[in-house]
Amino acid sequence: KYYTDYENSPVIGIARASKSGHGTNIIAGVAVGMESTGLPIAVISVALMISYTLGKTSGLPGNAAGVFGTAVATMGMLCTAVFVLSMNNFGPIADNGGGIVEMSGQGEEIREITDMLDAVGNVTKAASKGYAVGGSALACFVLFQAFLDEISILINKPFQNIDIANVEVVIGGMLGVMTIFLFTGWSMAAVGSTAEKVVQEVRRQFQAMPGIMATPQTQQPDYTTCVAIVTKGALGAMVKPALLALAMPVVVGFSFRAIGSYTNQPLLGLEVVAGFMMFGSITGLMMAIFLDNSGGAWDNAKKLVEKSGQKGSEQHKAAVTGDTVGDPFKDTSGPSLHVIITTMSTTILVLGPLFASY
Repeated sequence: KYYTDYENSPVIGIARASKSGHGTNIIAGVAVGMESTGLPIAVISVALMISYTLGKTSGLPGNAAGVFGTAVATMGMLCTAVFVLSMNNFGPIADNGGGIVEMSGQGEEIREITDMLDAVGNVTKAASKGYAVGGSALACFVLFQAFLDEISILINKPFQNIDIANVEVVIGGMLGVMTIFLFTGWSMAAVGSTAEKVVQEVRRQFQAMPGIMATPQTQQPDYTTCVAIVTKGALGAMVKPALLALAMPVVVGFSFRAIGSYTNQPLLGLEVVAGFMMFGSITGLMMAIFLDNSGGAWDNAKKLVEKSGQKGSEQHKAAVTGDTVGDPFKDTSGPSLHVIITTMSTTILVLGPLFASY
């Protein structure tokens, strides 16, 4: 809430930076997003430590006690899912309500009300995404421990420690980090390429149907074509990022299984995918927080500029640029990472036994 509400200094700072141009708006928004990762990660770390420590007092043997505490904390977070979902749904409802008001030709005073609701919706969406990040962090730790326990049963001896000084494990970690960045880049590129097609179609309609912009309006836009472009783009362009997230753990696991078999290190594939899982999950969590909060801050900075009566000014144009950049941040790449980090961990957990060269 602090980093996305336009009553607080981060969003006010982005709006102020918009006065000096588009570039400074982008710089300010990125800075806010990066800064916003600090407090959530600290809170998640404390929650993880407390839940793990309390779990150790449960009386269960070995690491199972700490994992039990973390699992209980995860379930505790999920108990509030219904309230968080309602907060998350408030944002799109308010946003679409504003669109209906604008398309139906309502007065500016009505649009101002829906803009305020939309701004609140950006805050609630950011809060619900923060909840998703926290739940994913705890869940990924549980999945990681489940993977270690699964392998311990498979090889009939403890498998609890991963040596990150091992060069192969470091390589696996770097590949996990790379997967997150590459997925984020590809998902943003998918939004950009589809947006270009929509802009081209809108320009074509303006030229072919000049009555769209006439006063009074004498022709209706062809909404169906634009919706079809966006739908096809969304379904088609996300195939590559999704395949990357699903295939990378498998490729890494089998590749280092082969290397381990050749170098007489039967557990090498398992150790490398463990590093891949942990480094990738941590990077994905921080990247998701950065994208979600910077996107929401950019959006509300634009609304703050409009609320101050600067709509149409150079400051407003710069704020619109930030909002445009922030949309794929908070609505595409950020939410997708919440799912991807859990999917990667689950894939490794399910296929884990196949990565041992026994």
